[in-house]
Amino acid sequence: MSPTADRLRADARSNRDQIVNAALAVFRERGTEVPMKEIADRAGVGVGTLYRRFPDRDALLVGTAQAHLERLSDLAATAWREERTAWRGMRRFLRECVEMQLGAQSSAIGPAVHRAMHADPRLIDVRAAVVDLVTRMTARAQADGDLRPDIGPDDISLLMTVQVYTREGESYPDAVDRVMTIMLDGLRPQPDSAN
Repeated sequence: MSPTADRLRADARSNRDQIVNAALAVFRERGTEVPMKEIADRAGVGVGTLYRRFPDRDALLVGTAQAHLERLSDLAATAWREERTAWRGMRRFLRECVEMQLGAQSSAIGPAVHRAMHADPRLIDVRAAVVDLVTRMTARAQADGDLRPDIGPDDISLLMTVQVYTREGESYPDAVDRVMTIMLDGLRPQPDSAN
């Protein structure tokens, strides 16, 4: 392959990534019905470039959902691989989900994309990888005695989408710290009340 073809392919990938990142941000801020031109403007590309990559809004929604799930899968896999215990991996993964405002993104993407996540073949495998990692972290943390036995993977999935609101005068990182402390304390096994 020629250097020119390589550069064109890299430019196309870069444009696609810019569009997906812009779409995720705009959808989170304003919902999925924003004009496509606004997404192209945010991405720094022309509308024609956006439509060459994503021929319609549904294709863009599926593309953003796929990127969204791939990021989650990467975060979960990295936390699982790099942390010493499943509990530490779960803590890290949940914090990263909250910091990236996963709850706001999930709300903005909407029910149509959630249906696609369960039906579209491009999304099923990526979603399954995330579910598998959450299930393994949950089971291992419970086996290690670090996670309450009544907490299941579905509970952890729900906590991944916690939305954090800041109080007046509070920074977002401070609000995340406060919420994470409360949430993680609630996941820990309680000492035996008989002792």
